[in-house]
Amino acid sequence: MSTDRGDTMKVRFSARDGAWDEWAPALRAALPEMTLSRDGDPAGFDAIIYAPGGDITDFTPYRNARLIQSLWAGVERIVGNATLTQPLARMVDPGLQRGMAEYCTGWAMRAHLGMDRYAQDGIWRNGQVPPLADARPVTVLGMGALGQAVASMLTAIGFPVTGVSASGRAVPGVSVLPVAALDQALAGAQILICLLPDTPDTQGLLDARRLALLPQGAWLINPGRGTLIDDAALLEALDGGRPAHAVLDVFRAEPLPADHAFWCHPAVTVTPHIAAETRPETAAPVVAQNLRRVMAGQPALYLVDRQRGY
Repeated sequence: MSTDRGDTMKVRFSARDGAWDEWAPALRAALPEMTLSRDGDPAGFDAIIYAPGGDITDFTPYRNARLIQSLWAGVERIVGNATLTQPLARMVDPGLQRGMAEYCTGWAMRAHLGMDRYAQDGIWRNGQVPPLADARPVTVLGMGALGQAVASMLTAIGFPVTGVSASGRAVPGVSVLPVAALDQALAGAQILICLLPDTPDTQGLLDARRLALLPQGAWLINPGRGTLIDDAALLEALDGGRPAHAVLDVFRAEPLPADHAFWCHPAVTVTPHIAAETRPETAAPVVAQNLRRVMAGQPALYLVDRQRGY
């Protein structure tokens, strides 16, 4: 492989404070032919490894960069940058996929088995046997890499899974519906899992009308994007039992303000944006593969469609 500047690939790293110590060893181990640094002449870099919170806001000086490789699966905080003209690749990390699938499956099982009814208060609550998983329909909004990983784990347990997908691509074991059939998918969801990206089309998608379509007693699990849900509409819907409970991992403002109503609502579980993380040990090989492809003149994997926003 040649970089046209010798045998060393020059890569700029830009991410939040503290990320360097976490990521640099794994990236260097996965891509030993790379010179990785946090500063230098912008025109001298072949690529940029990027995550929100870094020091680069103007990509114009990086005129020779062949790829901006995101460390995040979501790219809403960079894709609209007017100075970004270089190809942008989102992160598809097998560790992140497994983490998301485990998070969603764990909370889905809590909902399915009715674990919260067993308060340790001396009352013997026998006779409330849950159905088997094949009688508990699950709807997953968003059938990208994360949605497919979640659906695969749930179907392996026995849950019937319906996916809603903008692309409409077939997914083994899943009944995939187009976005136009969203109302139908919501009406049949005893457990609703939200994994849509943050785009103008998805913001506020779950409003009062759509939340009212959920079956009485349904659970909502949102580890996708906080902008998907109308917060006020959700609080009102919870009071009416549609949904009966919401597990929320992402929010419009993070950290979630201490005085937000979600914290004290009895039908809300708040988790602090921990559903899935990009792990250096599993993501660094993905970065290495993509940078090697680009430097060899091959198209990058997981390129972002600027018009669609993901």
